[in-house]
Amino acid sequence: MLKRIAVTDVRVGMFIQEFCGAWMDHPFWRSKFPLQSDKDLQRILASGIRELWIDTSRGLDVEVGTVSASPEEVDAQVTERLLAVDSAPVVQTCSLDEEISRAAKLCARSKQAVVDMFSDARLGKALDFEQAQELVGEISTSLMRHPNALISLARLKNADEYTYMHSVAVCALMIALARQLGLAEEQVREAGMAGMLHDIGKMAVPLALLNKPGKLTDDEFDTMRKHPAEGSRIIRMGKHFSALVLDVCLHHHEKMDGSGYPHKLVGEQISLFARMGAVCDVYDAVTSDRAYKKGWSPAESIHKMAGWKGHFDDKVFHAFVKTIGIYPTGSLVRLASDRIAVVLDQSAASLLTPKVKVFYSVKTRSAIMPQVVDLAELAGRDKIVSREAASDWGLRNTDELWTGLS
Repeated sequence: MLKRIAVTDVRVGMFIQEFCGAWMDHPFWRSKFPLQSDKDLQRILASGIRELWIDTSRGLDVEVGTVSASPEEVDAQVTERLLAVDSAPVVQTCSLDEEISRAAKLCARSKQAVVDMFSDARLGKALDFEQAQELVGEISTSLMRHPNALISLARLKNADEYTYMHSVAVCALMIALARQLGLAEEQVREAGMAGMLHDIGKMAVPLALLNKPGKLTDDEFDTMRKHPAEGSRIIRMGKHFSALVLDVCLHHHEKMDGSGYPHKLVGEQISLFARMGAVCDVYDAVTSDRAYKKGWSPAESIHKMAGWKGHFDDKVFHAFVKTIGIYPTGSLVRLASDRIAVVLDQSAASLLTPKVKVFYSVKTRSAIMPQVVDLAELAGRDKIVSREAASDWGLRNTDELWTGLS
């Protein structure tokens, strides 16, 4: 007998006949299978699935006394919850210039809030859910006003503040990616919370090791690799944090080919949100200046990450590129007109035609009057021909060209 039940009524021993939702809402490549482990149960609970069908002739039924709703009743309940919880607030959008100053102040506040939360974790105190939730909400609202301002500013962290601003940056990237994937607003907020806390386990790592400027020894790397498990322990101490947040904390270093850690999960064994976390975590890490290396440029990072076969989920990575662009805000590019420009904003028409600010002549190797150019309006007349590094041209302070901040 087939029965449609709420995900909260699922238990080990049931036979899953079908999930109610899109393929990206659940972390399994199969839709029909016997539920045999607590691990898989937790992955279902951490997903975006709210209801599913079970076959009671092939597995357990719901607990005695549980009232099973009809499909019509379940649909009505889901619709009611979506209207009450999942609707995104209406926020007035604005230009990059308008949002930059607000995003800069929010970055500063966010950094201090994360410092406080992480300090509590290092002291063995439970995390403050309400404080984290409020911070995620503020970041989410900033991204609604303009999707690139805070994300691009958070990338400009210095090496000393990396641990804390990395959490802010990954939070913002997870929110933006979740929206790109079309997830419900409740899941968008959960993705942001997961990004905020994905590295909380590093508070169990000795500071001397965490801030070591040189290459880690094998023993030191083994210690560092324990931070996902430590993070899941810390999150369990807090109240109200979901299994989804716990899953991203534990599995954001897993790789699609099974070479990641801590559990060497392969492909569909890795949940959608952990796959999202893997992309967002790596992108911010490789674009950030660290004590032991200079960060790559945004466009160079996207190019290199695209070549790491077996590391990321292809569909998630492609959605990520659509989120921030092939040439993310702040990237230096060379145009066919032999001018160097910095990318300001993405185009709705094409990832290849962002809005840029030209400021340097390749022919004269000298600065020119800055000019904003919308490449989408110059189709056939000018285009990006290459990524560029500021150091190759002796350029300094190029970030001021798009932030307006000194």
